[in-house]
Amino acid sequence: MLHSGEIYTSPPIALAVATAITDVEVVLSPEEVAEEQIKDQEKQRVLGVIPNFYVTYVPDPVPLNARQKFGLAWKTTIDPVTLILNGGVAGVEQATNQFSGYGQGAEGYAKRFGASYADTISSTFIGGAILPSLLKQDPRYFYKGTGSTRSRILYALANSVICKGDNRRWQPNYSGILGALASGGLSNLYYPSTDRDGLGLTFENALIGIGQGAAANILQEFVIKKLTPKLPNQGPPKPQSGVVTGSGVVSEGK
Repeated sequence: MLHSGEIYTSPPIALAVATAITDVEVVLSPEEVAEEQIKDQEKQRVLGVIPNFYVTYVPDPVPLNARQKFGLAWKTTIDPVTLILNGGVAGVEQATNQFSGYGQGAEGYAKRFGASYADTISSTFIGGAILPSLLKQDPRYFYKGTGSTRSRILYALANSVICKGDNRRWQPNYSGILGALASGGLSNLYYPSTDRDGLGLTFENALIGIGQGAAANILQEFVIKKLTPKLPNQGPPKPQSGVVTGSGVVSEGK
């Protein structure tokens, strides 16, 4: 209280404002996590050479979207090793005069190579991309790696006719079975007429494909992982973290 003529000088007053600190955790979206897992799968090569893209060693991988399924099929079919393997198959067929309607010489070899590569493309895209996208199924083999030998063998055999859906539930492998039938049916268009057998050849090729898939799954469970160097990290991606100050600047980011 001041009266007329009185003067009072107050000391400086300062208000202390505490700095707001907030921990922020940045989590990848499911699509981004799947993309990272695919990149790891595309590094999987048996003996460091042969593509092993369609198996995941992650305990609970994120389902793939349609674009990722087609991308995986594309990279598998254009891989140089895929071309070399088909070239080897064509060479064996020519040496044994299989599909004699193609003839011999360079022309015969080219036809055999084209047919073998067409089989690879049709089976990979139809059974590994087109139908899995339409039916929302995962075309990959989910490595088990635990349990008794008998349980792992049964699991591998069953995976030739069942698969995981994009909802992460087990279901009949319509994509693989119908894909094998479709690929077998298409083969009637380019194999020599003397080697075509209509529905007989279609179902024969489909059954052979299913049997080959079962055998490949058993190898995946017990052999191929040991021969595949540089396996991906089998844990989930680590989240990004940092500290945000009151000014909105991340002071410690990782």
